[in-house]
Amino acid sequence: MTNVQFDEKVKQLFAEHDKFIMRKNVACEDKNGIYVRYQYPILTGEHAPVFWRYDLDYKTNPLLLQRIGVSCAFNSGAILLDGRYLLVVRVEGWDRKSFFAVAESPNGIDQWRFWDYPVDLPDTDKEETNVYDMRLVKHEDGWIYGIFCSERKDPNAPAGDLSSAVAKAGIVRTKDLKKWERLPDLKTKSQQRNVVLHPEFINGKYALYTRPQDGFIDAGSGGGIGWALIDSMENAVVKEETIIEPRVYHTIKEVKNGEGPAPIKTSKGWLHLAHGVRGCAAGLRYVLYMYMTDLKEPWKVIATPGGHFMAPEGEERVGDVSNVLFSNGWISNEKGEVYIYYASSDTRMHVAVSTIDKLVDYCLNTPADGYRTHSSVATLKKLIEKNLSIIKK
Repeated sequence: MTNVQFDEKVKQLFAEHDKFIMRKNVACEDKNGIYVRYQYPILTGEHAPVFWRYDLDYKTNPLLLQRIGVSCAFNSGAILLDGRYLLVVRVEGWDRKSFFAVAESPNGIDQWRFWDYPVDLPDTDKEETNVYDMRLVKHEDGWIYGIFCSERKDPNAPAGDLSSAVAKAGIVRTKDLKKWERLPDLKTKSQQRNVVLHPEFINGKYALYTRPQDGFIDAGSGGGIGWALIDSMENAVVKEETIIEPRVYHTIKEVKNGEGPAPIKTSKGWLHLAHGVRGCAAGLRYVLYMYMTDLKEPWKVIATPGGHFMAPEGEERVGDVSNVLFSNGWISNEKGEVYIYYASSDTRMHVAVSTIDKLVDYCLNTPADGYRTHSSVATLKKLIEKNLSIIKK
């Protein structure tokens, strides 16, 4: 390849990437009245900038080969900051390492572009191998906090076991998503992979939604989504946690459940989005579900619509870890719209759009899970009888 051919190929790479970024996303048919999905994923490995993946110097890369591979973009924290829709994305390279990068959109739906540089987290622990799944919270103390999973090799693993890991909750804070301050990891009695900060003080303390588990993968004796109060984010220590949203046998959350993004405050209570995990013949199946808690006492659950809120569909079911939906970011804007950012199969990011009114209605008026077939049939019969009486009028 000559220098001229090299330059032309580089121009082509940038042109094709820009065309891909600027592709307009299209709303899908409204299937359930609760939310609307969009046709195209909003972020994938292909959204990574050309200058992340290629050495653009003819002298050192005359064949214009890709030097750094980007496999996936998923599990993104979300925030509306100064009118800008921003995601802190989990980007995973061909080397299996995840890192954080900020992507920005003018409308929250499409035209997502990564900022020039990934997030350069302060390196405070040489044993930390991988980081991912940051929840962003703009707290009333004035800071934007990010809580994420900090993973390292299990020091107690048997010789030759290179898969056992230990999870901790890493904590950072920022004002602008550019300069990050690393705080000490959360101290708890168990492993924690899904910790979320409540956006307001509770009785003068910081409040956390936790997910205690015995191991890196298995919840074990961990009962579900917990609630804990801590004195400080600079030295975050959980001394006591109470399960407020339990795991339940033969439901969508029998194996594990965990808080997704920070809850959204409404006049009727706090809206929560969570993930539930069950086992099936294809492995673990992750779906999203919702619940609501009391406005003044957010540890008290007031509504639990039964079943999943959103499950993998179509191409969402296939990816690096198939049959998975996961969300750790959503945005509520001044119009009352809610942008739900969710990942499918640990591979790509999507958006679905709803409203505060719809989500509150869904939570407060959807029947709860009765936990038995008999109860499910009774609930269905009640609705059928009501509707048939209307139809026959």
